Amino acid sequence: MSVLFSCADGLSCRELAPADVPAVQRFLEANPEYFWTVGDEPPRPDEAQQEFDDRPPPEMHFSRLRQLGFYSGDAAELIGYGSLLEDLMQPGVCHLALFIIATARHGQGDAVRLYQGLEDWARGQGARWMRLGVVVGNVRGERFWRRQGFVELRQREGVPAGRRINTVRVMLKPLRSEGLGLDHEAEIAHYLSQVARDRPVA
Repeated sequence: MSVLFSCADGLSCRELAPADVPAVQRFLEANPEYFWTVGDEPPRPDEAQQEFDDRPPPEMHFSRLRQLGFYSGDAAELIGYGSLLEDLMQPGVCHLALFIIATARHGQGDAVRLYQGLEDWARGQGARWMRLGVVVGNVRGERFWRRQGFVELRQREGVPAGRRINTVRVMLKPLRSEGLGLDHEAEIAHYLSQVARDRPVA
């Protein structure tokens, strides 16, 4: 596993490989809160393999899919799991498809530090925007991503997850505005000019 970034407090992110599927499955089964929140059911017995195999529709091109493992110190067990698509629909767009931190570590600031580390890493790789979707009604998730600086672009209805059909907020954060003198709103407008799928519905 290659280390993508490390935080000063010992937290780190490593890119996972297919051999890590069993470890991810154990983590998801031990931390099912997200799946109950968005799908009204626990993770499937093959949830980790499904996450590793899942791809966007053919029209949503991308350059790379990374499976992310989050760790604390030298411990071998995951404290978090995520997946990231690079250059989704447009060069410079990172799409955070999943980001789950162990329930026992909620409230300790791990999610903020690990997301910030991931954002800094993505920016260093040349990413211009970070994109994600959060299910309407996932109050913890909605609040968290707003606090990280994401803004809603539009809502997509009829998105299945488990036993539910959800409405999803499509959210975006420009990564190059701060520190480079770029206008935040102009960066969002430029993104929308390139990605018709995410334009607000009149």
